[in-house]
Amino acid sequence: MTAQAHPADPQAGAAVKAADRAHVFHSWSAQGLIDPLAVAGAEGSYFWDYEGKRYLDFTSGLVYTNIGYQHPKVVAAIQEQAGKLSTFAPAFAVESRSEAARLIAERTPGDLDKIFFTNGGAEAIENAIRMSRLHTGRPKVLSAYRSYHGGTTTAINVTGDPRRWASDNGTSGVVHFWAPFLYRSPFYSTTEAEEAQRALQHLEDTIAFEGPGTIAAIVLETVPGTAGIMIPPPGYLPGVREICDRYGIVLVLDEVMAGFGRTGKWFASEHFDVVPDLLTFAKGVNSGYVPLGGVAISEKIAATFETRAYPGGLTYSGHPLACAAAVATIQVMEDEKVVEHAARIGETVLGPGLRELAERHPSVGEVRGTGVFWALDLVRDRSTREPLVPYNATGEANAPMAAFAAACKAQGLWPFVNMNRTHTVPPCNVSEAEAKEGLAILDAALTVADGYTVEG
Repeated sequence: MTAQAHPADPQAGAAVKAADRAHVFHSWSAQGLIDPLAVAGAEGSYFWDYEGKRYLDFTSGLVYTNIGYQHPKVVAAIQEQAGKLSTFAPAFAVESRSEAARLIAERTPGDLDKIFFTNGGAEAIENAIRMSRLHTGRPKVLSAYRSYHGGTTTAINVTGDPRRWASDNGTSGVVHFWAPFLYRSPFYSTTEAEEAQRALQHLEDTIAFEGPGTIAAIVLETVPGTAGIMIPPPGYLPGVREICDRYGIVLVLDEVMAGFGRTGKWFASEHFDVVPDLLTFAKGVNSGYVPLGGVAISEKIAATFETRAYPGGLTYSGHPLACAAAVATIQVMEDEKVVEHAARIGETVLGPGLRELAERHPSVGEVRGTGVFWALDLVRDRSTREPLVPYNATGEANAPMAAFAAACKAQGLWPFVNMNRTHTVPPCNVSEAEAKEGLAILDAALTVADGYTVEG
């Protein structure tokens, strides 16, 4: 299939664009400064516009189309469920809801066998924190600076990146701390062992000064996603688990982005042999075909609400269409060995390919990742590790990253760009040929980024 294989219909595209600009209010955007692409269709790892131009999607939507677009078995399952029972209230036992919960619980680690369904990841975080506070009777939550947990009131306050700033009310009971990140270590570490030890000591000190008896939960992305795909060093997450156990703090692992095959395991926590008390999920649970998220709950926290009502709920919790999509997605991932494929494509194609690009492009400071979850940290100067653009850059200050992104799109690759990084996050079932196609386009686009380095 060529980049122009889809029939063009510019008139239809213009109508879609006009209606969007007249009526759609877009998230995270200055409405008058954006120019959304009108999308005509999508299939597998690609989507295309009304001009007929096709793009290889290295973003997986927003890192959620883990089995690609329009998988026929999931589409058929949604159609079948719509014909049988398109919706029903959450207080009832419904087949697709029960089966989705069973299949998820079979794959979550440890005793995380109760599933509370939400409509997405932010609501999952909201409810995980509420459960933690009610279970412990404590008010505070600790979370990392380099993190993103969602856009709702509690989730945005727990978030560590600049999207929090406009909505941070300073009274939400959230305290931020530094999680490990050796490449830009806040602890002046030189090895992963040092970084893990010093980050754990920093966390211990934060807990001591905040008061252990005031802290309900520590919330961490198992592998931080939007913030940079920083794989925790060996020993860090087990160390956090031990600290939580010692102080009676609930450990919440956010697997909204990292879960359901993205890291080459069903859940990223499996890489570290750590079982949290609560695990949040969304996105890849049904490849985003119908909005769905949830909280997987441990036995001890579920017991808190055995005879005490849990004061939370959602009208569309466990929506039958969303749950049918989850059942079909999990079955597809099993039948087609998608998780194993994600691990293999990361080990044999994406990882080696990205590291090879780093050897030739001075704009690449570090390559990080696993499975189909990778980041290139782009720099102006490799020796100083100065980012290619300043933190939270906009406008002219962000010109180097904008030029890099434009070069990708011009050649038919839709990149995931955030601050000074580009993330390589295609569907978990991306083919070897597609992965290599994307790497070749990244190779050319990085030449544009190289022009903004001290060597350029």
